[in-house]
Amino acid sequence: MSTIAIVGGHGKVALLLARALDRQGHVVRSLIRSEHQGADVEATGAVPYLLDIEGSDAGDFADAFGDAEVVVFAAGGGGDGDAERKRTVDLEGSLKSIEGAERAGISRFVQVSAMGVDEPLPEDTSPTWRAYVEAKRDADVALRGSGLDWTIVRPGGLTDGPATDAVRLGERLDRGEISRADVAALLVAVIEDDSTIGSQFEATSGDLTISEAIATLP
Repeated sequence: MSTIAIVGGHGKVALLLARALDRQGHVVRSLIRSEHQGADVEATGAVPYLLDIEGSDAGDFADAFGDAEVVVFAAGGGGDGDAERKRTVDLEGSLKSIEGAERAGISRFVQVSAMGVDEPLPEDTSPTWRAYVEAKRDADVALRGSGLDWTIVRPGGLTDGPATDAVRLGERLDRGEISRADVAALLVAVIEDDSTIGSQFEATSGDLTISEAIATLP
């Protein structure tokens, strides 16, 4: 049993992840920006912890992580078209989480990124989408350059479908979708499997179980 801190604890994937981790016997601390989100977090079995990603510094993150053994960064700036929040949440939130984990003496760090963020963007890309892709890309670069025991999961298009335990994982995959429930189950498996340390991979629906797909990773 581990204590796991989830940054962006009220997100759809994060709520599913918290519930799945709780069922596995882990202690979950979900960082949220509003007390109004607390009831949803508590319903998963997790403990809510108030933290404003944009208004907090790395020391605040370290305090919030406390005695956790694992940090999962699952935060996002939302789909409201605010390009600035892609930087302040998706990138700077990750950077502060990385530094906070280092300050708290936490080595294990799992980051939820996005498929294809290393690919060049067309010239006509919207400012908001460009900001999102660049924020995710730069956050991944920073995590890979840290001294943490990292794993970066890059899911394809997210759906609200059920968990299937049928996925495909790889460094580069054709565009595809994956349910948030399968992403949550994949994150649980990653947290519990140290062989994924130092791995970065994309994830879509596929024809392998999660454990079989992890076993194919280099």
